[in-house]
Amino acid sequence: MKTVLPIAALSLALTLCAQAPAPDGLVSPEVHPDRTVTFRVRAPKATEVTLYGDWMPVGKPQPMAKAADGVWSITTQPLEVNGHLYWFNLDGLAIADPVNPVIKQRQRTSASLVEVPGAEPSPWDIRDVPHGTVVTEWRKSAVLGRTERVVIYLPPGYEKGNAKFPVLYLVHGSGDVPESWSAAGHANLILDNLIADKKATPMIVVMPAGHSIPFGAQRGGPGNVTNNELFEQYMVKELIAFIDGKYRVAPGGKNRALAGLSMGGGHTIYTGFSHPELFSALGIFSPGLPRDFDTRFKSVVDNPKAFNAKVPTIWISCGDNDSTVQYPRIRTWAESLDKAGLKETFKTYSGAHTWPVWRNSLSDFAPLLFKK
Repeated sequence: MKTVLPIAALSLALTLCAQAPAPDGLVSPEVHPDRTVTFRVRAPKATEVTLYGDWMPVGKPQPMAKAADGVWSITTQPLEVNGHLYWFNLDGLAIADPVNPVIKQRQRTSASLVEVPGAEPSPWDIRDVPHGTVVTEWRKSAVLGRTERVVIYLPPGYEKGNAKFPVLYLVHGSGDVPESWSAAGHANLILDNLIADKKATPMIVVMPAGHSIPFGAQRGGPGNVTNNELFEQYMVKELIAFIDGKYRVAPGGKNRALAGLSMGGGHTIYTGFSHPELFSALGIFSPGLPRDFDTRFKSVVDNPKAFNAKVPTIWISCGDNDSTVQYPRIRTWAESLDKAGLKETFKTYSGAHTWPVWRNSLSDFAPLLFKK
């Protein structure tokens, strides 16, 4: 039987077909058993195409080779078992991989993500374990002067019963967005696996917007404050109260931790050292260090026992090849805390200012939290 579409339906179908590009059978990225990866992009009119990945030295993309069919390609050396960001540059235009649906959003442009698996499961892999839920809350903030979102991980089983849970506040880096810790960092999968393996206490993870003032601005908001200052106000005056009021949260600073990467590590230092009564643990990953730490937190440095009693866990990490925040500078700062009598643990990873370091950091930090 022949089916005849109504004119309106036929018009809509033709419109949709016109809007959707024809599928490209190109495979990119292609991960090989030896952990090398082949990247490809179809750009027959381009004259120069390069690939940049987070495993490369900063600012040194690699040229790709063009085939007769207009496809540019390159195969890497074996990569670390982890997730890696990459993007192409076509005659000066930086783009994400057009045929890879796994995208990491950023404040400016986007990048693609490739997962390089290992022989054994990694903490951030998708496993057959009970999974938590990731939700997004939108709310008007009087402190920020705008409606802003916060991404929240609720542990497996949260929707059942009336148990209360401790909370980890986890902040992204500069240029990132609130979704970055789940989309690129796989924070939800890391917690799923740690909880299933009984290596971490079931907890809520709150991932707020770290750019309290617009990205790229140095100051803003009421009183022309810095991003660190406004984020502190947002946390202390609004966000903690909102989470405590809406979700089943175990009360008190002993059931609350703060952590972050890069800019978020700076937020963790600034807010955490300013309010030791609010947090029992600080996770400081590849942090942007406040320039005035010694003077701003002189009372903490002068009375370390009081701070240690309230915040017994200060955990600091950095990649040994991190030229962004300068690994030797972070290590020296951590050593200065030791000399002042502040109890801290410093962990060095092989890597740069990249997500492999931060995935590992969260995987090692989370099991330390909320131990009874």
